Amino acid sequence: MSQANHSTGSVAMDSLSEETIGELLARRARSNPEDIYCSFRSERISVGLLDRRVNQVATLLKSQGLQKGDRVAVMLPSHPDHLYLLFALARLGMVRVPINVHLLGAPLAHLLHELAPQAIVADTALRAALDELGIALPHMIWRNGIDAEFDRFASCDEDNAAPLVKTDEIIALSPSSGTTGAPKGVLKSDRQLRAGPMAILRLTEAGPGDVFLFWEALHHGSGVAVAIAALMGGFQLAMLERFSASRFWDDVRRHQATHIHYLGSVLPMLLKQPERPNDREHGVRIAWGGGCPAEVWHAFAERFGVSMREGYGLSELITFVTANIDGPPGSIGKPLSYYEISLLADDGSVVAEPGDKGEIAIRALDPRLGFLGYFRNPQADAAARRGELFLSGDLAHRDANGNLFYAGRKKDMLRRRGINIAAWDVESVFAQHDAVAEVALVGVPSDLGEDELKLFVRLREGASITPADLIHWCSGRLPYFQVPRYVEFIDAFPKTPTQRIQKKELSRGVTGVWDADAAGFHAAKR
Repeated sequence: MSQANHSTGSVAMDSLSEETIGELLARRARSNPEDIYCSFRSERISVGLLDRRVNQVATLLKSQGLQKGDRVAVMLPSHPDHLYLLFALARLGMVRVPINVHLLGAPLAHLLHELAPQAIVADTALRAALDELGIALPHMIWRNGIDAEFDRFASCDEDNAAPLVKTDEIIALSPSSGTTGAPKGVLKSDRQLRAGPMAILRLTEAGPGDVFLFWEALHHGSGVAVAIAALMGGFQLAMLERFSASRFWDDVRRHQATHIHYLGSVLPMLLKQPERPNDREHGVRIAWGGGCPAEVWHAFAERFGVSMREGYGLSELITFVTANIDGPPGSIGKPLSYYEISLLADDGSVVAEPGDKGEIAIRALDPRLGFLGYFRNPQADAAARRGELFLSGDLAHRDANGNLFYAGRKKDMLRRRGINIAAWDVESVFAQHDAVAEVALVGVPSDLGEDELKLFVRLREGASITPADLIHWCSGRLPYFQVPRYVEFIDAFPKTPTQRIQKKELSRGVTGVWDADAAGFHAAKR
């Protein structure tokens, strides 16, 4: 199989310097100490103050006996303290292990077992959940609630002595999304953690004077990338404790934001808020992120008067490996100049015809920005590689101009009566219904072999529709073989930190579930 670049064109990127994250912060603190880095509630945190607090947290970590290379799990809410810890770990060359604060029980135990941290820094509100697991770590550092700082934080004198951190040393283990299997720890170097922010700066064209509404959770790579990008690009963060669809545009206006970020279901949630006369009265120029189909792109840009910027990235590489700056709506764009992308058929051959789907396979032109592997998981590591290519598990097709279009997960391909069906194709149609907030399609066993289609639906708040009416609505919009047989309403979907629905957690049972066959829909063609 050829491993040549089968993309048409690429998005130019500046080369990365050898300056580490710790060195970047120190330089900015020397040259621009009064520049505002972040606002939170009523506090405005300058770059100089950020640097001092990072040094204090670094001193606290060293006082616990932790050393360069130690793995430190982090379970903190969205708060400046989380930022201080993030930069302190990078400055010291310790390996950050971010963990979702909402994890409990077996999923939390799995991560702690697989990623084997020597220490954990956690909010005291999580003590009971951690104690319940009975996992003893050599170092437990507690932060006393959202309105307090770390134990002994304020009493720590600054200690500027830090070990030399090299640009290609591993400083993070980022849990993969785990939509279809157990999460794995992805090895991340300082260089990689700076490449993602470079891609954000290219996609958003942000710089001094700009303000990003910063709602992203810091246990996820996109939040970390935005935090580092703010240092690189000199823009400000307006940090929120959590995302709120109902308060979103009020937060934008209050903080005078110029850029907003979206992931997963964020844009549909905002579109389904009641329209207001002041929907366009704000300072946002650019909405950027991933997971925006063309119909949502048009609707969001028209209603709120913003420019849309779309990209594609994944946990195993960097925040974005493609960018759509001026391409067609709905496209994830073209590869950044750091990467080459091929689309592969199931047999490993390259898909060359425009419109034909293939698995996204990525080659890093600089191997240091490629997939560095999974922590202590050689089997999964080997399965993700084909020579120099990283196999993403995601599908896409390409137009005649080389623009890529995301087409769902390879493992979300279903087969019904000999016909292959992409879950993405079905879900994108149902997502357009006014009553629907979110949907997910899965395959369930069929008496005739292969799959029957089961659709999970979360309705908008206050919306009401029957499964029969929903199937009747879609029948003129989908070919008969893509019309789901089963429909189950659900109050909330299990999600990854990237707001992807975890389909592995959805029931494949059909007892008591609305059945189109039993209701007499399309019986002749089933």
